[in-house]
Amino acid sequence: MTGSSFKSSRDALKLAQEFPNTVYSTAGIHPCSSSIFSPSHHKHHDESQSEGEDGQPEEHTPACGPDPTKPILDGEGVDLARSEVIVKDLKEFITSAPKNQLVAFGEFGLDYDRLHYASKEVQLHSFAVQLKLAASLTPQLPLFLHSRAAHEDFVRLLKDAFGDKLERLEKGGVVHSFTGTVEEMKELMELGLYIGINGCSFKTAENCAVVKEVSLDRLMIETDGPWCEVRPTHEGWKYLVEWEEARKKREEEELRKKEEEEEAKKKAEEEEARKAKEEEEKEKEALRKATDGVETLKVEGENNDAEPARRQRRPKKAQPQQPQQNKNQKKESEVPDRFKVVKKEKWEEGAMVKGRNEPCTIERIARIVAGIKGVSVEEVCEAAWANTVKVFNVE
Repeated sequence: MTGSSFKSSRDALKLAQEFPNTVYSTAGIHPCSSSIFSPSHHKHHDESQSEGEDGQPEEHTPACGPDPTKPILDGEGVDLARSEVIVKDLKEFITSAPKNQLVAFGEFGLDYDRLHYASKEVQLHSFAVQLKLAASLTPQLPLFLHSRAAHEDFVRLLKDAFGDKLERLEKGGVVHSFTGTVEEMKELMELGLYIGINGCSFKTAENCAVVKEVSLDRLMIETDGPWCEVRPTHEGWKYLVEWEEARKKREEEELRKKEEEEEAKKKAEEEEARKAKEEEEKEKEALRKATDGVETLKVEGENNDAEPARRQRRPKKAQPQQPQQNKNQKKESEVPDRFKVVKKEKWEEGAMVKGRNEPCTIERIARIVAGIKGVSVEEVCEAAWANTVKVFNVE
C-alpha cells in the first residue's frame, strides 16, 4: 500500500496494521506532492484538510487541482525552513513505524511530465533531501522510486546519495511503473535496481520492446491500482486477447478429448454388452436344442402389432431456439473480467468498481509480460514474487 504524502503514508500504515502480514505499507513524498517544499504551498488546502493524530489539520499535503497546461516554472525557490521540518517529521514517522508493516521508503523521485504539480527545482530538492534521509536510516529501507522523463537527473541524484554504483544502497529498490527507454532501463538494472511493470508499460510498441528486454531476475509486476490499467487501445492488450484465445482453444481441446474418451468408453461398454448378449443367446440356443420337441408359445399379436408400429410417424425433434440478439446489448469484451464489475454506488463484496483498476487484475500484467517475452505466465510470476520477497523482505 503506497504512501505518496504524509496523509497517504499514514493511511497506508493504518491498513497495514489492520491487516498484518497481508498488507504492507511505504512512506514518502511523491514528486507530484512535492509542492509542500514550495514557499507558496497552501498548508490546508480544502481537499487535503485531514486531521492528524492530535486532531489538528494535516500540514504536509500537496495542493490539488493544478492546470496541466500550466507547468510551474522555476524561480520561486524552496522554503528551507519548512523543508527541515518536513524531513524531520518524515524521519520520525518512518522510524517509529513497525518494521514489519512499513517496508519501503517512497514513493518518491522525479516527474518532469507533471511539472504542473511541482516545479523542477522543487522536485529536485524533494528527491535529494529524501534520498539523503533514506541513506541515513539504520537499517536502511528498500526504495520505491518514480521516474518520468527525468532519467539523467534521477540517476545523478541516486549516485550522489549512494555512490556511483549505488554501493551504499543496502536494500536495493524498484523503479516502479517504468515507461523509459531500453537504454535507461538497462542502466538502472546495471545499478542493481529492479524494474516495476504495470499497464502504463504497455501503451506503445516501443514500451513493449523495453519490457521484452527486462531480465526476469530484475522484474517486478504491479497494477498501480487504481491507476495504470491495461486498456484495449494499448499495444499490450493484444497479448491478453491472444492469451484468451489460447485459453479457449485449450478448453475446446480438453472438451474434445473428454468427449472422445466418453465415446470410446461408451463403445467399449456397448461392445461388452453385445458380447454378453451373444453369450446369452448361445446359452439359450443350447438349452433349446437340449429340450427339442417342447413347443414354445408365441406372444399374441406380435406379428400384427409390428407393422402398425413401423408405420407410426416419429415425432419431430424440437429445434433449438436461436438466442435473440438485443440491439442494445453491449458487445462482450475480447478479454472478459474475472470478477463482477459494478458502479461504485452499487458496490458489493466480491465485485470490482467500474472504471477502477483493482489489484486483483495483476494477473493481466503477468500474462502480457509472458506474451511479450515468450515465456510461461508461471515463470513470470515466480520471478516477480522471488524478487519482491527478496527486496521488501515479505512473505
